[in-house]
Amino acid sequence: QVQLVESGGGLVQPGGSLRLSCTASGFFLRDYAINWYRQIPGKDRERVACINHSEPSTDYGEFAKGRFTIVRDNAKNTVYLQMNELKPEDTAVYYCATTVAVSSCHRAPDFWGQGTQVTVSS
Repeated sequence: QVQLVESGGGLVQPGGSLRLSCTASGFFLRDYAINWYRQIPGKDRERVACINHSEPSTDYGEFAKGRFTIVRDNAKNTVYLQMNELKPEDTAVYYCATTVAVSSCHRAPDFWGQGTQVTVSS
């Protein structure tokens, strides 16, 4: 079965850290640009970060710069999102996603995981 699976979400206090994982079954993440998106209740889904596969580049949403880091581990077929200095406004469902054809951080994703909930609260 071809799918993306997110994990690592949970409840964390403000100022804390979480590392989210995106793993794939049925294909290799090294062949695709991988995005992390989030959806805050009542708001549109927004991109958190993206990591390309054809070049060593990444891209971050303004709110993520300096706090979040996206990295690949091809040996584990996993892309991680390290989130530091978390704030209550980071509370959201986080999704990993990719574009199946001509995969790039410049293209809107069309294949999504199911998401993992992140709650930042004291």
